[in-house]
Amino acid sequence: MQIIILGAAAGGGLPQWNCGCDNCNAARNGRIPPLTQSSVAVSADGQNWAILNASPDIRMQLAATPALHPAGPRQMPLRSVLVTNGDIDHVAGLLTLRESQAFDLLATPAIHQALAANPMLSALRTDLVTRREVALDQDIRLAPGLDATLFAVPGKVPLYQEGEVVETGLVGETTVGVELRAGGRRALYIPGCADMPDWLKSRIAGADLLMFDGTLWEDDEMIRMGLGQKTGRRMGHMPVVQTIRDLSGLDIGRRVFVHMNNSNPLTDPASPQAAEAEAQGWQIGRDGMEITL
Repeated sequence: MQIIILGAAAGGGLPQWNCGCDNCNAARNGRIPPLTQSSVAVSADGQNWAILNASPDIRMQLAATPALHPAGPRQMPLRSVLVTNGDIDHVAGLLTLRESQAFDLLATPAIHQALAANPMLSALRTDLVTRREVALDQDIRLAPGLDATLFAVPGKVPLYQEGEVVETGLVGETTVGVELRAGGRRALYIPGCADMPDWLKSRIAGADLLMFDGTLWEDDEMIRMGLGQKTGRRMGHMPVVQTIRDLSGLDIGRRVFVHMNNSNPLTDPASPQAAEAEAQGWQIGRDGMEITL
């Protein structure tokens, strides 16, 4: 199984266009590497690829990834796009993929319903883009030799669907993880997760690779930094410090944080927090990182 992290940042990327925090300024002046928004490419043979989450930055991500370049006029190695929730940073890139390209678009029925409610996405031609509803815990094929299963993880509905009362621990079709299988290897991609119940630990155990939600280092960091009024849990993301603690000692081949917010000190490779995470066996996802299992 070949995996390329196309984008390792959370919504807004790094630097975020309207943010002057230390991390964003460091990315602007070249002290730390910039990050595009959350997306991953996966293949079993290096020729046929699936993309997990279509970020708003997908055009530049595709351009920066030779394995995903066209082999001829309209001859793309892209076979499918799977989205793990309806968040804007995971679906806005579908508008970029509207240009007469055939692929399968996979998601749970609830996520497909959210996509269908947006008339702009009708630009994805139904004679080219097959919208496939995927039930939880159902085996599906994303590309030749590459199989997957969607499973529920604690989360919430997308921001644009929120009402006056927001439940941040929903377990159902609105926020899912992806189990990937190829060549006898198993990888898990969970870019959004609000908590770590025992049943999720059991699902993660034994994976050859875990790519997990690294949105915030601490739950209240955006409030303390004056960047927002919401905690990570309110946004549907458990803090990295809890993830490291909860998964300590669990049998996992490789552990990689993805979907990191611009406020997260993990985005700075020289930060004490990055050193701490690495000492606990975690890698920090970076744009262009390639993993072979």
